[in-house]
Amino acid sequence: MVARTAIIGLGIMGRRMLEHMLRHPGYQPVMLWDPDPQACREALALAPDMCVATSADDAIANADLVYLACPPKPRKTYALAAGREGKAVFLEKPLGVDVAESEALVAAFRKSGVPAAVNFTQAAGAALTGVCNAARTGALGELRGADIVLTYTDWPRAWQKAADWLRFRDEGGMTREVISHFLFFSERIFGPLSVVWARPSYPADPQLCETHMLAQLENAEGLPVTIMGTVGGAQPDRQELTIKGSLASRRITEFYVDARSDGGPFEELAERPSDPRAISLKTQLDDLLRCMRGEPNKLATLEESLRVQKLVESMLKGMG
Repeated sequence: MVARTAIIGLGIMGRRMLEHMLRHPGYQPVMLWDPDPQACREALALAPDMCVATSADDAIANADLVYLACPPKPRKTYALAAGREGKAVFLEKPLGVDVAESEALVAAFRKSGVPAAVNFTQAAGAALTGVCNAARTGALGELRGADIVLTYTDWPRAWQKAADWLRFRDEGGMTREVISHFLFFSERIFGPLSVVWARPSYPADPQLCETHMLAQLENAEGLPVTIMGTVGGAQPDRQELTIKGSLASRRITEFYVDARSDGGPFEELAERPSDPRAISLKTQLDDLLRCMRGEPNKLATLEESLRVQKLVESMLKGMG
């Protein structure tokens, strides 16, 4: 099975996926589309023989799979258009920013049965698989909760600057873009979470996204997931999730580095790969083919992604 793929949205994520789909024998990118001519030119620099569609509808019509790397607000329209045509859909996260619209999207795909998944990049990876197995088999002992810590000098980060929407409150911010990944991971371990309290901090300019996020969530058994996210100050970026157990804990840094502690220093469990992004994306793409065939896979479902979206949007409003 070779998935003829349309890529809608040719910013950094769309171009990155194009590059890795070109390397994967299971995919044949056939159509590109973005309303920005410069983004199209940059994508064509990676794949000069590719076709730029005349519209999003044109791209969808000529593909088996539609990958949506556009900003959150237009994703629902393109996803529903693809679903009506029976085309599988792979969406970037967040699923959306309007909860009611995302609920309608999930309901439409549930009714149609068209394959769809969301690109939470840790879903099929070794770190999440390993921690899930350790939690299930009791290797961690009794689960005690989780800590999520993010610190950035600037937001958006240097490599994200071209995606200007990431700095605005309507669609952007680190809670939607990064904390959401670790909420997804945490729910895979602890089950559905709810927000106990959340305190976001915003700049004076009402258009700009949050600079700080402090929050506590908990699962049905009351196990806490504590979050601290901050922007500002000269420091290296820090992105980590610690799953805590009575016998051992696991810490995931930079999305893929898996380390274990039994009370002493955390020790990494595997040698760091030379190109972790390539490994992560190949794993996701392998599972996406399984999803399209209706086979078991580890990708984030629309229902899981909707739960994460609801948590994120509640946190951004502030609670408790």
